[in-house]
Amino acid sequence: MYDKDVKFSLWCDFIQREFIDGEFSSLLANGVINGATSNPAIFKNAFSSSQAYKDAILTSGKRHPKDIYEILATQDIKIAACKLLQNFADGDDGFVSIEVDPNLSGDTVGTIEEGIRLYNIIKMPNVMIKIPATKEGFEAMSTLISRGISVNATLVFSPEQAKSCLEAFEEGVKIYKKRFVNTTLPNGVISVFVSRFDRLLDEKMAAKSLPTAQIGIMNAAKIYHIIEEANMDNVRTLFASTGVKGDCLRADYYVRELMYKNSINTAPIDTIREFIKEKATPKDAPGKENIASFFEVVKNADIDINSVYKELLNDGLKQFVVAFDDIMKTLQ
Repeated sequence: MYDKDVKFSLWCDFIQREFIDGEFSSLLANGVINGATSNPAIFKNAFSSSQAYKDAILTSGKRHPKDIYEILATQDIKIAACKLLQNFADGDDGFVSIEVDPNLSGDTVGTIEEGIRLYNIIKMPNVMIKIPATKEGFEAMSTLISRGISVNATLVFSPEQAKSCLEAFEEGVKIYKKRFVNTTLPNGVISVFVSRFDRLLDEKMAAKSLPTAQIGIMNAAKIYHIIEEANMDNVRTLFASTGVKGDCLRADYYVRELMYKNSINTAPIDTIREFIKEKATPKDAPGKENIASFFEVVKNADIDINSVYKELLNDGLKQFVVAFDDIMKTLQ
């Protein structure tokens, strides 16, 4: 854990074969990171940039592209899970996430089946199945938790999504406890996306003489309070989409600003490299009254935050689908 005093964890939002065997292991050994996440976009970049994958693809024969993808992705996830297993055994996170096919975001049964299948392929207790926070995804989250499979609820933009995730986790835990008495609960993280708000709205905020690079953080803090107040020992807030585009902000801005008690930040490797150059100080989340006042100002500036939530969710789902479909085309 990066900061044990406040229970702040730093996870790496990057998975790639050579990286896992090299810098990833070093960061893990030095206590910088204690978990990892992946998504289709990350695997897309890895597959296209590494000769190791290209060689494996060339020797894969006439397998279906999705089969090739799952072989490569689950191998990487399993290697990372093995590296993280000691952390997991010590109760120091140690999780790595793999996402179900994003084309299944509207298919509850398909999501459940694929989540269970991926978990069984990898066969590691510290794997989290990543599921988009859609109406169909909430039921899938509950089902996987009830079976003892840890879940990463992803693409969370709104407080309502977070509340639905908490309800799904709670329902899953109730069923799990009845099935498996006196056993360790599966874990859940709620991945709250941050920087995409600022990329979308900063120009409009500036035009209204409102602070930039703030709305994503204030929204994340609002959701953080909801998750903390739920007081579920096996569920934590994970701040995602914490990389910075352009040179207007320091590369580790969203990690430093969201270094809250009992939270996780999953960051791209370049962000982590910048973050560890200089000591960081944990922060308290803004108070709920300050957050409410901030969003009242946003509302008065004619920014419809509920519409923004929908836009960002739809765009996030689309981006993951495009990345996944691009992988399929590459592997044909």
